[in-house]
Amino acid sequence: MQIRSIRAEDRDFFCSSIHAFYHSPAVCHEIPAQNAVRTFELLLQGSPYADCLIAEDDTGRPVAYCLLALTWSNEAGGLCVWLDELMVDESQRSKGVGRALIAAVQEKYKDAARLRLEVTDENPRAAALYRALGFSDLPYRQMTMDRKV
Repeated sequence: MQIRSIRAEDRDFFCSSIHAFYHSPAVCHEIPAQNAVRTFELLLQGSPYADCLIAEDDTGRPVAYCLLALTWSNEAGGLCVWLDELMVDESQRSKGVGRALIAAVQEKYKDAARLRLEVTDENPRAAALYRALGFSDLPYRQMTMDRKV
């Protein structure tokens, strides 16, 4: 397995994986299809606010992605790396791919003060993995205000 930054040829994999992600127990709602395209274009332009790592199998086929949102956290006292989305192809689960992606994030952002992610109650396997890797639960209730852009 190899982990690398997203590239132009990952468009179909990325967009189809996002579709699968938003139709899984990992999230509570769907998103418009054009959001994946907008995010992909932003990633290729090189944004200081977003990053994406791709895991490939031994044949070079993409099998997982980890979409990152980069922000400053006063609470943590430094850079906060949000593991905004982590999606592993069903056929590759329980093979260490998610663990390897998180390790790659930790290596790439070793100076980050905090890694943060969300997990739904309907995704206990993911929650167990995250806890085993050192993540802990926060007693926050998250709120959003979506705006048309």
